[in-house]
Amino acid sequence: MSSGALPAHRFLRAYALLPLLFLGLFVTLAVEGGRRVVRLPFGAESLGFSLSFRLDGLSVLFGILISGVGLLIYLYASSYMAGKRNPGRFFLWLSLFMVSMIGMVCAENLIALFMFWELTSISSWFLIASEPERAEARGAALVALLVTAGGGMVMLAGFVLLASVAGSFELTAIFAQADLVRAHSSYVPILLLIAVGAFTKSAQFPFHFWLPAAMEAPTPVSAYLHSATMVKAGVFLLARLLPLLGGTLAWSLLLGAAGIVTMVTGAFLAVFASDIKKILAYSTISALGSMVLLIGIGAPAAVQAMIVFLVAHALYKAALFMVGGIIDHETGCRDVDRLGALRRTMPLTAIAAVLGAISLASFGPVLSFAGKEMVILAIAGSGAWSLFLQGLVYGTSMFLAAAAALVAFKPFFGKRPESDETSVPHDPPPLMWMPPLLLSSAGIALGLFPYWITRLLLDPAAAAVHPDAGGMQVALWHGVNVPLLIAAAATAAGVVLFHTRQRWLRLRSSLEHLSRFGPAAAWESFVAMSLRFAEWQARILQNGYLRVYLLVIIVTLMVLNVAAIGTADAFRFNFVIHDALAHELFVSALILAGALTAVRSRSRLGSIAALGVVGYSVALMYILFSAPDLAMTQFLIETLTVIIFVLVIYRLPRYALLTDPITRGRDIVICTLAGALISALVLVAARESPDPGLSRFYAANALEQAHGRNIVNVILVDFRALDTLGEITVLAVAAVGVLALLRLRPVRGRA
Repeated sequence: MSSGALPAHRFLRAYALLPLLFLGLFVTLAVEGGRRVVRLPFGAESLGFSLSFRLDGLSVLFGILISGVGLLIYLYASSYMAGKRNPGRFFLWLSLFMVSMIGMVCAENLIALFMFWELTSISSWFLIASEPERAEARGAALVALLVTAGGGMVMLAGFVLLASVAGSFELTAIFAQADLVRAHSSYVPILLLIAVGAFTKSAQFPFHFWLPAAMEAPTPVSAYLHSATMVKAGVFLLARLLPLLGGTLAWSLLLGAAGIVTMVTGAFLAVFASDIKKILAYSTISALGSMVLLIGIGAPAAVQAMIVFLVAHALYKAALFMVGGIIDHETGCRDVDRLGALRRTMPLTAIAAVLGAISLASFGPVLSFAGKEMVILAIAGSGAWSLFLQGLVYGTSMFLAAAAALVAFKPFFGKRPESDETSVPHDPPPLMWMPPLLLSSAGIALGLFPYWITRLLLDPAAAAVHPDAGGMQVALWHGVNVPLLIAAAATAAGVVLFHTRQRWLRLRSSLEHLSRFGPAAAWESFVAMSLRFAEWQARILQNGYLRVYLLVIIVTLMVLNVAAIGTADAFRFNFVIHDALAHELFVSALILAGALTAVRSRSRLGSIAALGVVGYSVALMYILFSAPDLAMTQFLIETLTVIIFVLVIYRLPRYALLTDPITRGRDIVICTLAGALISALVLVAARESPDPGLSRFYAANALEQAHGRNIVNVILVDFRALDTLGEITVLAVAAVGVLALLRLRPVRGRA
């Protein structure tokens, strides 16, 4: 490196200016307080889409989390990605994801929210697959994209249905119709469709399997997308729509059931994983399930607990993911069973890991402990199921405490296996250990001094979700009470579970056996079945025979038209042939004879000549009905077509029978029915009286606006200029293709 060149990571630090600017913006909005809607001119308001942003306590809180955690992730990644291939492209996709996430949490319009929602899925696909040479990364990225984007499409259907009921895509107008929406017959379909989108994004059971698989992504992606931002998009959406869709039995049952199963499943699986990132991924799933459960309860105390727990989780989980990345970066290993005694060479990383693990266990002077107490208190007031839910919280906390010991104690304070073959660890660069240390320290600082964050962020966010959730009191000590006893007992049980983990690992083989019947296996079976179906239909419909393509098109059009006729209110067919002249009948007979001759001819040139007779006869019909300009166009096109056909078909071999008599008979029947259907439709349309408004418009404006006296030409060239341009383009491309085929010559010396 030359003396004047900057190291690569110093250049990458410049990308951190983007989250820094957003952080400053949202901090300013938090200090100002209040709610406002900002609308930007977009030009599609007539279609129900407007680029409008809703800036309230909830969007500001998420904006600060996205930009604040993102700032530290950017700094961390500038060192982590140094020396990697295409780090600039990685940061561009990371920036697109951050902007999309901010746009989503601030969106006032449902269509805008959906667009930003899908942009996060697309950008996350590129981030997860940022190492395309690895098949595992490509596969994980594809699974994440298909699940989250597919859920987004289902959610879009719910948005459209919701807008049709409320009469608007704007959240402010929709919230004003909350009672109407909840009482509407479409309420349950709306709830189910939107919930599918939220569940897929936030990895709720049975869609949780994509999140552990996404750990194939680089650690900055896991720390940012899959702990603090993207996976909380579904939680945000449910919290945003709680005033609209919440408060019903269907809401409580759906979200409560999904949250409970997800919470327990994630915590249980975390203990039996050995990869650090997989352990953290399963614990993230459990935390997301807890948040969905609290939103399902929907009471003010539950909303307050969800907000506090959401912030605490973003801090400690991003820190622990970065710690896992440091371990992988410095040792080349993420298996906790092969790591130990790292505190000697990585003391600052060990401190960050311990502080983050305390927050993960949610027992100590940390914000997550205050959040857990609020969770238990909120569940205690949830009704008849409160004891059952408290028991589940206890069990979940026990497993998460054991997971916290796995990711913090075992790698740094455990005994290093003698047979370990991992590389000798060394001190990470400062930009790698400082961000996780700051985030994990923030969890303690905010737990000890929660006043300002409660006043500026937590309280306004809770009030934006539930009008009665404002005025929360966040504190670490409320005396010796039930939540404290549950947390202490769960932590103690988690420590015991950690020390006896080797005995419990015998269950892993049983879990692997049962995994064949789990959601991940069901997804793989669904994908395999879809591929087999695609192969089957391609073998039938895309078999390379033009006659099959035409047959499929004709039959499809016939079925659609017959279905439309069957559902029409009135379909009159009263054709009477009484005003046709002799020469008109002669030309019609000529057209019919030419068509029959083209079908029956054994010669390609004979078929071309017969088709020419049909085309020229149609031109004669134009002349008989006073359309000389159309007749001239038809003469020119027909002449050119016949010439081109002769030049091309002259080089083709003679006709050959490729089908049996039964197939040809089937084709004759289908074509006859199709011709009869089209003829009937034309005759019915000819007897209808069209609205003359459009004709009068063209007649009145052809000369005045387009300066042309030939109305047909004016319509084609001026009023329908883009249509005509498209037709010309198609003809030009076809002509180029024909020319290329005509100029093909065999190369001498080659077979």
